[in-house]
Amino acid sequence: MQDPQHQDDILRASLNRETARIAWKELLRFFAAGTVVAVSKELDLVEVAIQISKDNKTTIEQWMLENRIGKVSDAQAKDWLETDTALWAVVVRPWILVQQITE
Repeated sequence: MQDPQHQDDILRASLNRETARIAWKELLRFFAAGTVVAVSKELDLVEVAIQISKDNKTTIEQWMLENRIGKVSDAQAKDWLETDTALWAVVVRPWILVQQITE
C-alpha cells in the first residue's frame, strides 16, 4: 500500500504534465458552460488542482473566501478576450483551472 505522500507526488507529477499554455479564446465555450475557474497568481496551479481532485473542501472554501480561486467573471473574460491573453490551464473534471501567465 502506498503512503499518502507518495500518492500526492504521483498526482502532482501527472497534473504537472497535463498543464498547458492555452489562449483564452479557446476556452470560451467552457467559460459559457461555467466550468472555468480562475486561480490567483499567489497560488500554485498544480497544488490547487491537487486539492480539488482530493475534494479538500476546507482548503478550497478558504481560497474562495479569500478570492484566490473562483469562476472567471464576465469582466475578466472580456478583458482576456480583448487582450488575447494566454493562460496556464489544467483540467480537473469537471473544472478547467486557469492562471494568468506571469512573464
